[in-house]
Amino acid sequence: MPLAVVTASHSPLMRTVEPRGDARTAVDAAFAQARAFAADFRPDLVVVVAPDHYNGMFYDLMPPFCVGTAAEAVGDYGTARGPLAVDREAARHVVREVLAADIDLAMSERMVVDHGFAQPLELLFGAIDAVPAVPVFINCVAVPFGPVRRTRRLGEALGRALLALDRRVLLLGSGGLSHDPPLPTLEGAPPEVAARLIAGRHPTPEERAGREARVRDAGLAVASGEPGPRLNPDWDRAFLDLLAEGRLTAADTWTNTWITAEAGNSAHEVRTWLACYAALATAGPYAMRGSFYRPIPEWIAGFGITTAETRRNP
Repeated sequence: MPLAVVTASHSPLMRTVEPRGDARTAVDAAFAQARAFAADFRPDLVVVVAPDHYNGMFYDLMPPFCVGTAAEAVGDYGTARGPLAVDREAARHVVREVLAADIDLAMSERMVVDHGFAQPLELLFGAIDAVPAVPVFINCVAVPFGPVRRTRRLGEALGRALLALDRRVLLLGSGGLSHDPPLPTLEGAPPEVAARLIAGRHPTPEERAGREARVRDAGLAVASGEPGPRLNPDWDRAFLDLLAEGRLTAADTWTNTWITAEAGNSAHEVRTWLACYAALATAGPYAMRGSFYRPIPEWIAGFGITTAETRRNP
């Protein structure tokens, strides 16, 4: 059965900060096209590949990759709170098959996810529980990271596992492109911040409100004319070209230091896109049906949306 892909940047500022010019209109139109693509594909299952931003995964035990057989969204940045409609049997099948393919993969019976998972589900399907889903976490925020080639190999193993299900599966990659929001880092953090990053304690409502306010203020400052975070449109477009042309192994040579220097600390979220396209490639040659890109400093993101599917025979 066929596979298809939608990848999309996410931003916690989409609901609270209005970008200049026609950026909002352009993004809305791109998401409308992605929704139409997903509706036309009619998926039986949606595999959401996304990061976390210290809302569900912490340094007490930070896996590079994890599949949730159940998942609960925290409801940050205005997204919905509550359970995802996780297909437990499909999730367990993915875990078994990916482990059998020599990829180390953790499993969670009570995964906690944030806007990285919730926002694309809401934007494409209207609700976090609207479609049967399998959540796949890729660590893209908490250093140290593994080699990028490991993410590509995860995607290949994921694709083979999904093809064995004999279902119509849409892979939904969430994150990227170049961006560097004000997220805490463990190295050099004040003791109280380091303790929260390590302990696995979910933020209180007051703590979450404070974190969200800091990110919102950064976006509002850019919207008011202050210098914004460094984005790298050239790097973003080169990455989109790599995906469109199927040159996925070219990313094997990327170092984590280079990604950070070129595109920002949170640009590692492009791993979710790479995994989705590597999964799609296991079904045969593919075609990118839609590609949107716009650097949006007010949302602290090089913002992209793509759609792709297995290439049809003439």
